[in-house]
Amino acid sequence: MTTHIPRKRFGQHFLHDRGVILRIVQAIDPRPGQRIVEIGPGLGALTLPVLERCKRMDVVELDRDVIPHLIAACEGRGELVVHQVDALQFRFADLAGPDERLRVIGNLPYNISTPLMFHLFDQTRDDRPVISDMTFMLQLEVCQRLAAAPNTEHYGRLSVMAQYHARIEFLFHVGRGAFNPPPRVESGIVRLTPHGEPPVDVGDKGLFDRMVAQAFNMRRKTLRNGLKGFVDAAGFEAAGIDPVRRPETLSLEEFATLSRVACGSGLARDGGLIASKLAPTDEAP
Repeated sequence: MTTHIPRKRFGQHFLHDRGVILRIVQAIDPRPGQRIVEIGPGLGALTLPVLERCKRMDVVELDRDVIPHLIAACEGRGELVVHQVDALQFRFADLAGPDERLRVIGNLPYNISTPLMFHLFDQTRDDRPVISDMTFMLQLEVCQRLAAAPNTEHYGRLSVMAQYHARIEFLFHVGRGAFNPPPRVESGIVRLTPHGEPPVDVGDKGLFDRMVAQAFNMRRKTLRNGLKGFVDAAGFEAAGIDPVRRPETLSLEEFATLSRVACGSGLARDGGLIASKLAPTDEAP
């Protein structure tokens, strides 16, 4: 019988609800020959049924004390390769062969879920993603923010930046009772499918990142005031965007248009970088 005690510092909440586990496995639909990588397998609640279907898995687990329990539980189910490392420091791209792409799954620690997703978006080869899709358990509010559309309650910087990198599908809600110990927040399952090519032309990706960050740092201000140092009156006119609008009303495509305008204006080079460093961020990434 497993006696491992969940550790708060690792954000451990072990999934135990059989119905929820089955539903997640069905959503993943693992098959032999696929390169599946699980982040934070814990005691193997999701690992076991996935490994039985795909026959080989890589798992990334930081807590060395949980690994013996995991290996024992998976014995005879298939080939399990354990990487005892911090997922934020791990090069997932190294797991994929020249013609392979990874499928990444996991119940992510909620305290690092956003930076971890963006670390995964950066896993590329020849400027193309090496990850075909990611299916994650996340805090419900993060799922809602990832998938949010403009002019909705949860739309913000995370929505814009995640949707630039991937197609987002919210799959289903998971209650607190599915875990031991129960977390303080509700959870959800989300699928992220990285784009093969960027869905929009932003001109300069670094400038786009800074501009979106500043816009939502000052989300109570109009674009005219919030994007000072990036876009002037002539720029808004060229983009066809009303400067009295607020950032939460703009689509990804409209932010991309403003970014292209800012690239050619010279304003962002003069003031945008300084302004974005001074403004505190209101949300990840």
